[in-house]
This record gives sequence, C-alpha cells and structure tokens, in this order.
Amino acid sequence: MRYSIIYGDIFTRHDMEAHPESAARLRTALECIPPSARWRPPIPACEADLERVHDPHYIRWVREMATGACFLDANTYVTCHSFEAAAHAAGSTIAAAERTLDGEHCFALVRPPGHHAEPDRAMGFCIFNNAAVAAAKALLSLDRVAILDWDLHHGNGTQTIFYGSDRVLFCSVHQENSFPWTGWVDEIGTGAGRGYNLNAPLAAGSTLADYALVFEEVFIPAIVRFRPDLLIVSAGQDALADDGRGGMKLEPDDYGVLAGMLIDWTDLPLALTLEGGYGPSAGKAVGTIFQALAGRRFEPAEKPVHRSTERVVRILKRVRFC
Repeated sequence: MRYSIIYGDIFTRHDMEAHPESAARLRTALECIPPSARWRPPIPACEADLERVHDPHYIRWVREMATGACFLDANTYVTCHSFEAAAHAAGSTIAAAERTLDGEHCFALVRPPGHHAEPDRAMGFCIFNNAAVAAAKALLSLDRVAILDWDLHHGNGTQTIFYGSDRVLFCSVHQENSFPWTGWVDEIGTGAGRGYNLNAPLAAGSTLADYALVFEEVFIPAIVRFRPDLLIVSAGQDALADDGRGGMKLEPDDYGVLAGMLIDWTDLPLALTLEGGYGPSAGKAVGTIFQALAGRRFEPAEKPVHRSTERVVRILKRVRFC
C-alpha cells in the first residue's frame, strides 16, 4: 500500500530548548525515515476546524498568549511561533486522515502533540487536540471514526471530547497510575457513548506481549465490530525502554509489530499523528512504523504477559457497545 509523511520546518519553530518537548525530539523522530517515503507539506487548520473541538475563548486565549515565551500551565509552553505550529499540527492531522480515505497510509510527524488538550485547556505539552480535530472534521462526511492511542500516557483530552459519542470509538493503552492519572478500565463512556471508550491501563514494566494481548483480544475486535470509516492512531513512542519519562519496556521493532497488527487485522489504512516520545531510540521506532506501512512485518519476541494485563483484558472483554 502507498504511504506518505507530512512534515515541515514549522514544527521545529515551537521550541524551548531546555524543555523535554523541544524541536530536538522531532529531529530524532526523523532519523530513520525510509528514502522511499513520499513527503507532503503541512497544512494549517482553520478556526472552524479548531472550534469543532475547542472553546472559541480558549483558542483566542492561546493566540493572545503566544506572542512570546510563557507557560499555559505547569508544563505546556508557547512561544511566538506556537499558535502557527499548533494550527499546522491539527491541520496536518486532518490532511493525514484525508489521505487514508484515498487508500494511503499517512503519518503526520507534527508537534506540539495533542492528546492531552481538552476543549478549554492546554495540558501535558499539548495545545490543540490534533487527533480529535481530525476526527471531528471527518465526521462531517463519515459515519464513524476510531481513534487508537498507544502513547505511554492516557489520552485524557481525546476521551473527554468524545466521551458521550457513539460515532467515535476511543481505545487507549497506557501506563497505569501515571500522568494524567486518568484512563481506568471503568471509564467506558456515558450516555450514547457508553461502551465506546476503552482504556487498558498496564503495569509499569509491560512489554510487547502485554500490548499485543490488548490489541488482539480487545482493541482490534472492537474496531472490527465498530466498522469505522477512518482509523486514527495517536502515535506516541514514549513506552520505549530507553525513554526516561516512562516505565514501559517496548523496543523499537515492537511499534512495527503493533502497526502491522492494525493494518492486517482491520484492513484499514492508518492515519497516524505524532504524540510523545523522548528517548534516544524514538527515531528507530518511527522508522519501524514506516517499514510496517510499506509492508514489512516484524516477528515479536516471546515474552511473558503480566498477570495484571490478563485481568485488564478480562474486564474489557465484558464491555459492550450499547
């Protein structure tokens, strides 16, 4: 299948050198891009795109704050280039989703990341919720969208935005009891959205065996049953063993395994958007994802599954769409 990458220098201009979410980590993510990858330019989201997800007052506040270097909360900064970069991150994720509707895998290598951003607040390095903005735009013409978040941290913002919707299936696998301290198995949606929100909080030290079990037994069957028109992946590579900000034990090739599972078992092109990933092997992980998009399949190493993961899977298999 065809695959492409969306990238532009605009994403390096949102930068605070000493901050962990800096332009340097994007340069790391670019280290192992295959020479055959097709590059596409970034595209900004318009105000209407952002307002489908975010409060207009919040959007104006961000624009006003982003006239110099300051913090929107304890750990989310802006500079004079941040509003433009964040708008392009959301718009490029929309563009990645649109490419998949033409049968092409597309990875938007963007920053700032988005999955912690809520309708009216920045959080966890995130300003606008890129995956949610893309999903909301897609729902103008599609019936159903699935979002799978494999970042180390729970995608609380994405969950909040679609918690009451039966048109978006949100699946998040993440390290339990870590920032932002949400994403427990009993958070399954509300109202019409009850059963359309699936969280798999895994114990620190979890490996590919745990992730693969969640994918095989819970997430992929749920996605297949949901029959989405579009599959968006919030692709954070901070569950790598060498990422000092987390406690998971994934290896770079493991992300190729997970991407391959989604492609083969859902039969859907992937629209990926970059979330976290701060370790030295993050670029290798991104490279294996691109190899999976190009058709290569990785053999997972045999590792034991945590007993706590088996319990999470048993609970989630009882959740049913209403």
